[in-house]
Amino acid sequence: MRSLSILLRAISRLHLQAPPRRIIELGAGDGTLLLRLLRALRTSWPGGDVILLDQHDLVSEATRTDLARLGWTVQALRADAIEWARSARGERFDLCLTTLFLHHFRPPDLTELLAAVAARADAFVACEPRRNAFSRLASQLLILLGANEITRHDAATSVDAGFAARELSALWPQGADAWRIEEYFAYPFTHCLAARRLIVPHQ
Repeated sequence: MRSLSILLRAISRLHLQAPPRRIIELGAGDGTLLLRLLRALRTSWPGGDVILLDQHDLVSEATRTDLARLGWTVQALRADAIEWARSARGERFDLCLTTLFLHHFRPPDLTELLAAVAARADAFVACEPRRNAFSRLASQLLILLGANEITRHDAATSVDAGFAARELSALWPQGADAWRIEEYFAYPFTHCLAARRLIVPHQ
């Protein structure tokens, strides 16, 4: 899936003015993708705070230790994303990340979640399944790699729940703040949204 390289490319398209010091990942899982990302960026991102939001605390002590060695203080936040969207409105983040997570939601929940991100973060990257014929075909061809029926079904379901065109941009809140938003296809199976607030509010 090229998850790390696609995520790095999406972040580069943000053209951040300064390294983020406070990061939240939605649907973080075990935190290992974020760890790989921060390892790749360790020379340019000196550290700060990371919040790993998920319904389950799956972050191992080894991952916490490795993040700490890179200069990041770790908080595993066990919470439902929609409940998070409806609470803690005073929080601010330099960057919000999510991968293979938004496609689990549909409006109005997805709209509410994106509104919360726009209210609390100054930059946002989402990498999701791309909904197109090629991705659907690839999900069925997983049988050639030895994938079982359940895996193939889950892959096809994810593709059908994915995004195309400017579907995420259309759900982004239309408010007073100006955002630079890119929504694009990342070969071979990923749909990306990269958004950056153009005027960052004073902290």
